[in-house]
Formats: sequence, C-alpha cells, structure tokens
Amino acid sequence: MSPLNAFLLFLATVLGMELFAYAAHRWIMHGPGWFLHASHHRPRTGNWELNDLYAAIFAVPSFVLLLGGVQLGWWPGFTWIGAGIAAYGAIYFGFHDLIVHKRIRHRYIPRSSYMKRIVQAHRLHHAVRTRKGTVSFGFLYAPKPEVLKAQLRASGAVVQRITIPD
Repeated sequence: MSPLNAFLLFLATVLGMELFAYAAHRWIMHGPGWFLHASHHRPRTGNWELNDLYAAIFAVPSFVLLLGGVQLGWWPGFTWIGAGIAAYGAIYFGFHDLIVHKRIRHRYIPRSSYMKRIVQAHRLHHAVRTRKGTVSFGFLYAPKPEVLKAQLRASGAVVQRITIPD
C-alpha cells in the first residue's frame, strides 16, 4: 500500500470514527448501554467510573486490526484502520477526559472558538442527567450552543445546572 493511500485511509478512519462515536453515544450509551454510561452523568467519586469500560470495549477492534495488519499478514490497510481508531481514541481521551473533565488537573483554558464550542456542547450534554432529552452526542463536531439550548428547551427534559462532573 502506498504511503499516500495509507495516510488517506488513516485520516478517513479518524474522521469516520466521529460518526461512529456519535451513533454509539446516542443509540448505545443512551440506550441499552445506559447501565454503564449513567455513571458519566453523575458526579465522579473516584478516579474511575463504569463508563470507562467503553474505552476498553472500543479499543478491542483497534487492537485486533493492528495485530492482524502488522503481525498476522492481513491486508495492510487494516493496520491503518486500526491506527486511525487508536488515534481517535487518543484525541478523544485528550479532549474529553483531560481538557473537558480535567481527570488530570491542569490550567488550560479554551480560548479558540472551536474549543469553547466543544466544551460548551459537552456541558449542555451533561445538563440532562437522564438518558433521554439530552443533546450533542458527537465530540469533535458540535452544533452551536444556541442550537443546542433550543433543542434542550424543546425536549422538555429536566435541565440541571449546566456543569460537567469533575
């Protein structure tokens, strides 16, 4: 596989993972997988929450594709797909767990309009403590806060103080 094709496959996978993450968050985590994800909508009492198991679950395809592509002689593209999934996971961890939820204390303050929008969208997502009526399920893309606030009002959901669990 040419380096250009490998890079394009990697990039397409990273971008495609945002669509997968949106669907998984909206229809799995806020659906039948709520029993794990509910912990993420409550204040955390320690370093870990049940929702963290999703990171391990979603790492399995990446691991298998990397192993198959690098060690087992599978199609080389699987290596780049696995790497793209892993890269999305790393980006997600950096933005979501470190910047938004401050799992490791830091002094970073979002200054760009993009980062402010992503953080605000996540706060609005956490304004609803139940699995129904919430907004903004993606992570690297988020609608404008005004749109999300209008969706929250229209949903009739009980909105908590707009904050995110530490």
